[in-house]
Amino acid sequence: MMKKLEGKVALVTGGTSGIGLATAKRFVAEGAYVFITGRRQTELDAAVKAIGENITGVQSDASKMEDLDRLFATIEQEKGHLDVIFANAGGGELVPLGAITEEHFDKTFNTNVKGLLFTVQKALPLLPEGASIILNASTTTTMGTPAFSVYSATKAAVRSFARNWTLDLKERQIRVNAISPGVVPTPGYNLMGLSDEQVQDFVATEAKNIPLGRVGTPDEIAKAVVFLACDDSSFVNGIELFVDGGMAQI
Repeated sequence: MMKKLEGKVALVTGGTSGIGLATAKRFVAEGAYVFITGRRQTELDAAVKAIGENITGVQSDASKMEDLDRLFATIEQEKGHLDVIFANAGGGELVPLGAITEEHFDKTFNTNVKGLLFTVQKALPLLPEGASIILNASTTTTMGTPAFSVYSATKAAVRSFARNWTLDLKERQIRVNAISPGVVPTPGYNLMGLSDEQVQDFVATEAKNIPLGRVGTPDEIAKAVVFLACDDSSFVNGIELFVDGGMAQI
């Protein structure tokens, strides 16, 4: 049986944990050779070991242009092209209006917006006609969240990128889609400044607002990313695919 990404070369930024790692695993399982990035070498090495085959880890901070240049030089040297990009690297912290600092704003926008933009732009010379680009957005593109305005603004920008780049790349038949996960507990929740207990309380509270009555898993998001990456979605372009159990749809 033909695998969905047989022979494809893919990049997953922020691929050391959570949704990124789950997607890298799915990509490899579907026949792709995958490059993953992460800022911390120890976690990167652990992710590569966990996947085991058809995987290369490249230490890279998406907000640093020199890191991106080194990343794409590595991909070009090893594989010569890139069929799929999952621009997933990003994060945020809970900071309410009135307490937002310039440092918080710059850190969030530099990774989630600037880093994502230049990840895609610097990859363009490696993308053949018909490649697929998937941008990781969030249900916060349409739903308000207390103390999360800066992060939410970055994800709204990501959604806008998908619409506009669909037009910029139409002559090359490159598809650009955004995926918007709902509540999906990952290590990133702790990085937002929440303790394990606070994460559990948040998840329990949010599950009540989800029609399916539960939160999602990283692998559920990964399966949707595979759909957008492969030929099953060959006529899907410029969309925002919500994978949220219905939370943002009601």
